Amino acid sequence: MKILVPVDGSKFSKAAVDFIASRTTLIGGSPEVELLNVQLPIPTRAARVVGKDVVKSYYEEESQRVLKPALAALKKAGLEATTAYAVGHPGEQIAAAADRDKVDLIVMGSHGHGALAGLVLGSTTNSVLAHTKKPMLVLRAKEAPKGDSLKVGIAVDGSKYGREAVRYVIKHRDLFGAAPEIVLIHVVPDFAGAVMPDMAGIAMPAFTEDEIKAMQKKAFDAALDPVRKLLAKEGLSAEEVCLVGNPGDEISAYAKKKRLDVLVMGSHGYGAFKAAVLGSTAMRVAARCETPLLLIRDA
Repeated sequence: MKILVPVDGSKFSKAAVDFIASRTTLIGGSPEVELLNVQLPIPTRAARVVGKDVVKSYYEEESQRVLKPALAALKKAGLEATTAYAVGHPGEQIAAAADRDKVDLIVMGSHGHGALAGLVLGSTTNSVLAHTKKPMLVLRAKEAPKGDSLKVGIAVDGSKYGREAVRYVIKHRDLFGAAPEIVLIHVVPDFAGAVMPDMAGIAMPAFTEDEIKAMQKKAFDAALDPVRKLLAKEGLSAEEVCLVGNPGDEISAYAKKKRLDVLVMGSHGYGAFKAAVLGSTAMRVAARCETPLLLIRDA
């Protein structure tokens, strides 16, 4: 497995390094891990004054100041990683490195500030998402999940993106530990709110309680049947959870209540527009909980 870990010396990027260092099962499989630091370019006029050699030396010294502690932390955990630095816009450089090196995962620490589209995941994370569709694990708390075996929630909505999220977990199961607890989550509509007028024009429930349960079960099974087969083929089992209501609200509430270590979501995203970098459900989840999000965006 090839993993790219951008580091900038912040407590959030330290959480990303700590997460990789805690992956005992993954480390046993000798993954390829690259630590990347991105330096902002020195203004052109100043660079001309001091000369190319001085500028290059400055970039190297500043990047090593960040990379060395991260490299040491991984080495202490038994993992030999490589390091590199780039100069330019952080989001663009991280995305370019991920695509060039054909990584399987980008692991980023990100602060995020609230429910606004441009602030939910932080500007650099949003920029990376806008420039690459490589899978990305976004760690949004100051501390990484602890322990080798993780409790992993996978949001399944019946689309190819949900199925790809399950395939990713299967293919890279070592990332989640020796004995991960997998939970498949699907949100069905609340048909109880549907009404229709009777002969007197009074609003009446459109469906009986039994009809609602039958429709919800049908929707749940339709979404989960394909991924059940994927897991069964690999000899893996999973808990199944059916929630009712708004997908973003219900998934985020469940993730917090059950203290999931990682929430895996397939998400389309359309491009560089901030509100469309993630699908609406993924963005809503990101705005409502700080559970680490593993975003699978290429199906």
